[in-house]
Amino acid sequence: MKVLFINNDGGGFADYVELEEGTTLGQLSDSKMHGAKASNYLIRVDSRPAARDQVLQEGNRVSMTPTKIEGANASLLLAA
Repeated sequence: MKVLFINNDGGGFADYVELEEGTTLGQLSDSKMHGAKASNYLIRVDSRPAARDQVLQEGNRVSMTPTKIEGANASLLLAA
């Protein structure tokens, strides 16, 4: 099956990925995050937050957006 994967980390990119039927969101995120902490990302399926055990379906749109920015100075972010 084919799903659209959107990675909003860094420069970001979007591409269709082929997955086996029955693939969960957790399996996809583990394969795409390369050791990053899942808790540092907002992961959505079709624009809605989703659980790791959600089974993906043909045509789903999966996006991963970081909630923490490495190297950002918290005091500068609060001043903005």
